[in-house]
Amino acid sequence: MGKKLYCGNLSFDVSSSELEQMFAEFGSVLSAQVIQDRETGRSKGFGFVEMNSDAEAASAIEALDGTEHSGRTIKVNEAKPREPRRGGGGYGGGGGGGGGYGGGGGGRRGGRY
Repeated sequence: MGKKLYCGNLSFDVSSSELEQMFAEFGSVLSAQVIQDRETGRSKGFGFVEMNSDAEAASAIEALDGTEHSGRTIKVNEAKPREPRRGGGGYGGGGGGGGGYGGGGGGRRGGRY
């Protein structure tokens, strides 16, 4: 069991200090952070908490996962490592160009015969 926990479906009103207080009764909280939108500064509704030990992390998951906080059922589990981001240009240009020819050409030929 990892020490870093994911906490999801948080109310947008929950602050990092409130998140820390929620987990403090299960052991020593090394850090607690509610993730915020870079543009608006508003909560994204999830955060991460780092507990001092695996046992404390397990206790917090057992006690808090699926419980209600500020009117929402929160999700608490072991944080998964972030997947590396792929290059941004992969999706856009390739597929669109070729598709246009087939559709337009077929319609014109159909009228001639």
